Amino acid sequence: MSTDKPRASRRQLLADLMQAGREQSNAIVMYHSAVATRLGLSTTDEKILDLLEREGPLTAGQLVERTRLAPSSITAAIDRLQRGGFARRRPYAKDRRRVTVELCHEGLRGAPDLFADLTRRLKKLYASYNDDELAAVLRFMREATIAQRAATEELTKPSA
Repeated sequence: MSTDKPRASRRQLLADLMQAGREQSNAIVMYHSAVATRLGLSTTDEKILDLLEREGPLTAGQLVERTRLAPSSITAAIDRLQRGGFARRRPYAKDRRRVTVELCHEGLRGAPDLFADLTRRLKKLYASYNDDELAAVLRFMREATIAQRAATEELTKPSA
């Protein structure tokens, strides 16, 4: 009898965790949609800029690999980002027929301000956790990201 309650409690905790994950996912998508709108971009284009900021210059092929978007979609996104002054194409050092795409920091003036409020709120939240709790949250976030990428990979595989 004593084992039934923890199982029911765990089931509820797991259900609550799934629901909270869905709510967080929605909040993240809506937030990045608002940021993209402020920048005059699509949400996809804003996330491509984020990739370029975190990873540095990437080839179109690398962007296809990381985003799982079609090559034509990446080409169109690069064109839009270049027209908007957010990114530029540079000849690829090892093969002049290829190009890398890099950020144009001039085009991103003001973008950090869009994240200031969220950054402040998250820092306040992080301060409410001890180091062990933060390590557990970090481990969960990294493992959840791996699971999300694997699920995306499955969804983007060509149909047989």
